[in-house]
Amino acid sequence: MAIRSEQSRLAILQATIRLLDEREHGSMSVQQLSIERIAREAGVSKATIYRWWSSKAALIIDTFLENHITSTTIKEDLPAIEALKEHAISLAQVYSGHEGALMAQLIAESQYDEATLADFKKSFFLPRREMINAVIRRAMEEGAIRDDLDINQVAEHIYSPIYFRLLFKEGSLDRDATGLSFDITMQGLKPS
Repeated sequence: MAIRSEQSRLAILQATIRLLDEREHGSMSVQQLSIERIAREAGVSKATIYRWWSSKAALIIDTFLENHITSTTIKEDLPAIEALKEHAISLAQVYSGHEGALMAQLIAESQYDEATLADFKKSFFLPRREMINAVIRRAMEEGAIRDDLDINQVAEHIYSPIYFRLLFKEGSLDRDATGLSFDITMQGLKPS
């Protein structure tokens, strides 16, 4: 990719996140945001944006991922159960801020737009689920989680409380609350 193209791509991503950041003056919601507004803010044409992204939703998802993945990594040097707990805590802490508001809007947008849901699953949900499932599989091999359970259901039990708190704004996403929720979930998942 040419340097100029990469500069344009980064300008587009930065403009998008700035426009969606509710802490910024003149910010807007996912629904209010338009490709025209992003292009104007980034100093590029709409055609430049559409060269990389097929839709506003695809651009917003990539913008989210660009910022999200680096702040919610899974530590490979820990026992799997500890790595899962640390990941759940870091995810909740990230979601307690601006990225949580963006995630909630992306989930909402996905509920009535099939293309957005498909993009969101392809770009975010399915790759992250595979990453989480690999750690759950390792936890099962290490004997920390029962190995007779469906891995996807285990993931749902670990992460659903975070998304519930995010979407309904009930309960806390802080370290202690998320750690306690994880520990309670693990009680039902431990081998007997």
